[in-house]
Amino acid sequence: MDRTKRLGDYLEGDSVLYFKDLGAQVSWTTVFLVEYAGPILITLILILFQQQIYGKTAPYTLNQKLGIGMVLGHYLKREYETLYVHRFSNDTMPFMNIFKNSTHYWLFFGVFNMYFYLHPDYTAPAWICCDTINYCFLAAFVLFEGLNFMCHKTLRNLRKPGTTERGIPKGWGFGMVSCANYFWEALCWITFSIHAQVLGAWFFTFVSVAQMAQWALKKHRNYRKEFKDYPRKRKAMFPFLL
Repeated sequence: MDRTKRLGDYLEGDSVLYFKDLGAQVSWTTVFLVEYAGPILITLILILFQQQIYGKTAPYTLNQKLGIGMVLGHYLKREYETLYVHRFSNDTMPFMNIFKNSTHYWLFFGVFNMYFYLHPDYTAPAWICCDTINYCFLAAFVLFEGLNFMCHKTLRNLRKPGTTERGIPKGWGFGMVSCANYFWEALCWITFSIHAQVLGAWFFTFVSVAQMAQWALKKHRNYRKEFKDYPRKRKAMFPFLL
């Protein structure tokens, strides 16, 4: 639908309008800001109140320190993208979505993962035996985050403000998959999970990747339907696989 047109532009003759009550609505920006704030707040609370929460304290390992940087960096980036990068095709979503979406980030990531990852008794994987390996994981995570950010910038530039139109994305992985932004984000969390070796991290990653794969398949089908010249060799999310 072209939002620059009036409702009357779509009516012909004796048209009948039907209205549906969508219930309480909230902006996409508000939902994203709230859900991404959860991991940031929970991580900071676990750090600042270690004694009160765990009943004891211990200095963080290099593994934990780098993991904290990954987590805070990722979600601060997501907050920035929500405010200054993303352009949403819809203005609002149902109010209850703010609770459903927040469960994924606040509970699955913030509690199931970070509570155990920042525990004073946490022990880094034995095979991460030197600082170099730790920093290699950090470098990989930062690389994937940067590529994810460039994908979001690419998608933003395809859509004019106030419209729902879109073009065929190119570059930064889009030559291989329709949803390169999801591909790079999946690699971010797989990297973090391998580095952290916490069951909650793997659970969050599995749920996140499964959800992104569903969205990617839907978007991939829409791209192929909308653009007759859409590259047929592209996959939805994972190169050569899906």
